[in-house]
Amino acid sequence: MVKLDKIYTRGGDKGLTSLGDGSRVQKSNIRIKAYGDIDEANSSLGICVFLSSKNLKKILLEIQNHLFDIGADLCFPENSKRHVTISSDKINFLENKIDQMNKELDKLQSFILPGGSQLSSFLHLSRSNVRRAERSIIELNDKEKVSTDIIKYINRLSDFLFVAARFENKKDGDILWIPNKN
Repeated sequence: MVKLDKIYTRGGDKGLTSLGDGSRVQKSNIRIKAYGDIDEANSSLGICVFLSSKNLKKILLEIQNHLFDIGADLCFPENSKRHVTISSDKINFLENKIDQMNKELDKLQSFILPGGSQLSSFLHLSRSNVRRAERSIIELNDKEKVSTDIIKYINRLSDFLFVAARFENKKDGDILWIPNKN
């Protein structure tokens, strides 16, 4: 466990921050953006946890821990010794949950609009936050190698959140996109 004795250090007052290996970089660094976007996605999932049923809450709490693991991995530069904490078993976890929920949903006949219930709306918001994090991770991967399992996990997580949002709207149905609706 990490122990935090002091919350503010003043170390970032000049626009720099420390990576996991202790090196200092600009807060605008793509690595900082990547794990900052993961943090934002995780924060929006916290709202979903608050609104969720017991079963979904358990899944989302596990995902939140996975996202912290990803953030911890991303805070280390490519050549640092680090432990990759996301592996195929966590990707399989998401795929299994997607498949379980999808069995109970109607086939999609159109794109759907984000919204519906309060929880579904926040799941869609979290999905779009995860997509932004994915874009940042891909941008980082263009410059420094990122674990392929992290990339797969984040891609699958947005799929999971899409299906979970649909699942939460199951009773009232999806809100379908109607092209060129007047």
